[in-house]
Amino acid sequence: MDRRITLQRYTETRNAYNEVVMTWADLATVYAEVRQQGGREFLAAAQETASKRVVFFIRWYPGLTTADRIFYDGRLHNIVEVREIGRRDGVELHTVAAA
Repeated sequence: MDRRITLQRYTETRNAYNEVVMTWADLATVYAEVRQQGGREFLAAAQETASKRVVFFIRWYPGLTTADRIFYDGRLHNIVEVREIGRRDGVELHTVAAA
């Protein structure tokens, strides 16, 4: 685990006018092991689009869901699957890099 990633969650905050605003907030910055799962190209709406899949392995972090995302290496990665490793030994996060 030699890479730093930032876990983010879509949360409700208030702006200067005390209005409710939804924004992404940092949950934690943790060390991770990063594995490229290979890209794939597909046709979407008659356009060729590249999808970059990445798997992140981190130590156990409770409460992560597919509604969260990861910021790594200047790119946002949407979590598509969360898998527990062992008995809360770690978490395997399957992601797709946001366009």
